[in-house]
Amino acid sequence: MKEEKEEKLKTGFFQKVWNSITKIEKYPDMAAEGLGRAFTYICKVVAILAIVLCLGMMYQMHQILQEGITYLQNEFPEFSYKEGTLQVDTEKRFTISEDDSYVGRVIVDTKVEAEETINQYMNEVNQAGSGMIVLKDKVILKNGAVAGTINYRYNELLGQMNIHEFNKQAVIDYAHSSQVITLYVSVFLTIFIYSFIMYLITTLSNVVFLSAFGYLTTWVARIKMRFLAVFNMSVYALTLSIFLNMIYIAVNIFIDFKMEYFQVMYVAVAAIYLVAAIFLLKTEFVKKQIELMKLAEAQEMVRKEMQEKEEQEKREKEKKERQKKDKEEQKKEKEDKEETAGEEGGEPQGSNA
Repeated sequence: MKEEKEEKLKTGFFQKVWNSITKIEKYPDMAAEGLGRAFTYICKVVAILAIVLCLGMMYQMHQILQEGITYLQNEFPEFSYKEGTLQVDTEKRFTISEDDSYVGRVIVDTKVEAEETINQYMNEVNQAGSGMIVLKDKVILKNGAVAGTINYRYNELLGQMNIHEFNKQAVIDYAHSSQVITLYVSVFLTIFIYSFIMYLITTLSNVVFLSAFGYLTTWVARIKMRFLAVFNMSVYALTLSIFLNMIYIAVNIFIDFKMEYFQVMYVAVAAIYLVAAIFLLKTEFVKKQIELMKLAEAQEMVRKEMQEKEEQEKREKEKKERQKKDKEEQKKEKEDKEETAGEEGGEPQGSNA
């Protein structure tokens, strides 16, 4: 019986996604599966989000590569790379306007070392919304659909592919060869690991925030729930928000689309789901309480009827016993009278004799 109950509680991942978005009444059942299953669920959802982001960035990378090769051949100055250091044959910074580049504003400066100057470059890229800063030891990427930046050090990224030295012509030849697939795979894995960790941390922080808000809601609703149960429900409440974020990222891959207060909406949607689930649980709890009260009243009525029936049967039994006892006493009195009368009638006959 216990194994059947546990089997009934288990729900597949895609069924959980569907229930999380369309069936709020299922939240308590899914939360009852425990923290481990809730954590596994949110990891899978975040992994899907990270994959969507990676595919989008790989698409952008492909477009950048195609544009870049053409630009590299015709306009970009000579450059060389050796053992983690990139050198571009230009005395000043080399800038590609966001109007001319798919990736946004691209700033190339392999001579700069001052952090203040690099921060100024970052401000320019942030104002443009997206872009790339190429330095002598690393490249900094900024994607408009993702908060923050991603840093790739040449010796780490290229070292994994066993690339330690190249020049402009070697890059052009490499881009036209089948070996470029290795670069795509390496970048994909790097972006996936980074984005998965960052999104998971951010999502878990949102779950904690929602859990605290949900726990306060249970006090308002006057329903007793453990914080762990609210935490698990918060995980499922974030599902729609995460998938909306996926759509938002996907749209930004093809269209420069900015939604103000998207993060506020992200949290608000999850909060609405969680509050609705808690109050729905409260309603179900009240219904069960009413049903229990009705059941208790019905049981009390049955108990009283049974008690009255028992008392009536007892009274009838006592009455029958009294009647039987009275009959026995009457019979005994009658026998005593007959015996007494017989004795009185026999004494005169004895004296005459």
